[in-house]
Amino acid sequence: MDTMVRELSYSQAIQEAMAIAMERDPRVFLMGEDIGVYGGAFQVTGDLVHRFGEDRVMDMPISELAGAGVAVGAALAGMRPVFEFQFSDFATLGMEQIVNQAAKLRFMLGGAVSVPLVMRFPAGSGTGAAAQHSQSLEAWLAHVPGLKVVQPSTPHDAKGLLLAAIEDPDPVMIFEHKLLYKTKGPVPEGWYTVPLDRAEIRREGRDLTVVATSIMVIKALEAAATLAQEGIELEVVDLRSLRPIDTETLIASVSRTHRLMCVYEGVKTLGIGSEVSAAIAESEAFDLLDAPIVRLGGAECPLPYNPELEKAAVPQVADIVETARRLVQGRI
Repeated sequence: MDTMVRELSYSQAIQEAMAIAMERDPRVFLMGEDIGVYGGAFQVTGDLVHRFGEDRVMDMPISELAGAGVAVGAALAGMRPVFEFQFSDFATLGMEQIVNQAAKLRFMLGGAVSVPLVMRFPAGSGTGAAAQHSQSLEAWLAHVPGLKVVQPSTPHDAKGLLLAAIEDPDPVMIFEHKLLYKTKGPVPEGWYTVPLDRAEIRREGRDLTVVATSIMVIKALEAAATLAQEGIELEVVDLRSLRPIDTETLIASVSRTHRLMCVYEGVKTLGIGSEVSAAIAESEAFDLLDAPIVRLGGAECPLPYNPELEKAAVPQVADIVETARRLVQGRI
């Protein structure tokens, strides 16, 4: 019997999800800058324009605000647009439509309308793209009621979360770390979804709960493998959903390990780790903590262009290893 598991890259998984959704539902279409013949800034849309035509893989003018407005309007009219920003940083140019329109219209109109809109944001550092093209702004959008915000860390979740987002009646923001696009992993064929409101325990451990997001999940797992050789067992929780947050899984994990560290690439101050920390501090797990809660986030500065400075500005595996070791050993 052939037991080989099919593997796809993260970007291939996203492209496959979009193709499956477009084949299944004629209301689904893609929008973005250079997503047609060029195939997208990171080649994620690939050849979809040749498969589905320019009416369903639409190149947009260089105006994120205008494109976001068209996407919101199309969703209100019953379509299901998937809008790609070239870089997550450019969300700043579309914030009026995202925050004041997409997130609020269902509430302001008493539930009479929905905005089934998906926005994809290539995010994060590691490509030498400097301060205006390397940010992690997911916490900005996770602050806004009416939006759902997710960060897939694996090809499996990249496909499943996108398909779940496309069929969801509300606007979903998907942040895809640029360094993950070439990573590979098992991806089932056909249609499947991953819940938009559930965390996932990627590794079980007894000594410390590490709640990580996006590429930091991969780094936390590498750190956990290193520390396991010293007899320190990390439980790595992939947060996946930033809004809503799966507090039930977090509380259960911290109740087992009695320690919590949050690892995320966005700037530490007011980042997603602050909300995770607060959720535990306000829960029954707080009295079970044997050590202070620790946040390991990005530096308080714009992302540098210099590659060594860029690495120093965001948590790396060595940082996770050392901080986790000190926390478990009671040196924090």
